Amino acid sequence: MSIERSSGLPAAGVEGEYVLSFGDLFQVVRRRLWIILLVALVLTVAAVGWSLMQPPTYEASIKILIGQERQNRSDVPRDDVMSLQNLTRTMVNAVNSRPIAEAVIDRLNLQMDPGDFLSNLSVEQINETQFIEVRYEDYSPEQAQQVANTTGDVFSEQVSEVSATASAVTATVWERAVMPDGPVSPDPLRNAFIGLVLGLILGTGLAFLLEFLDDSWRSPEEAERVSGVPTFGVIPEFRALTGKKKGGS
Repeated sequence: MSIERSSGLPAAGVEGEYVLSFGDLFQVVRRRLWIILLVALVLTVAAVGWSLMQPPTYEASIKILIGQERQNRSDVPRDDVMSLQNLTRTMVNAVNSRPIAEAVIDRLNLQMDPGDFLSNLSVEQINETQFIEVRYEDYSPEQAQQVANTTGDVFSEQVSEVSATASAVTATVWERAVMPDGPVSPDPLRNAFIGLVLGLILGTGLAFLLEFLDDSWRSPEEAERVSGVPTFGVIPEFRALTGKKKGGS
């Protein structure tokens, strides 16, 4: 790291270019430590305050098992399980689709747009298995549970209607949603940690910026290094006594 001007940063070098050592960096941090701590404290308090102002969000989840019915079990291919796992990945997109959202909204008479519904819905395959996990977030724990269970029921019914063949695909709600015990967000502790880390980073950057803009010299050695002129004398710092002498008027 190098700078091109005379500043408050301790430096050493020639021809106007100054190189900072780790000791110099440590001295800057020590001198401006109060700024770093202040910025970190402000951002941490702001993060916690913002978290406490947010309404709690609850999450309910279900598990759906994807299968396939066959009339003649003797024709089951050896890679049948792998095929079902690939089919499960396709079914993930089917659950997280506008037709399912519209059907659930209509059945529960929800006052929301399908786009908003899907933004609160998350669907994923569980570890390359035939299980799909469906999660729904809502400000109401009761509604989160109800929507998650209804989504599973609607999806299972629509898969049965579409796949009414000899090798029909089945979607069974294996595990229904229960009432959420507590909110999943906001998380004041996590947000406080993030605010603390960001505060330390920004505070350190601000400390070095202020140090760079400070043109004062703090020691004779620093003055000699920066100016290139030897120091002939130093005026010591002293404080004048302000108290009155005994017996004085």
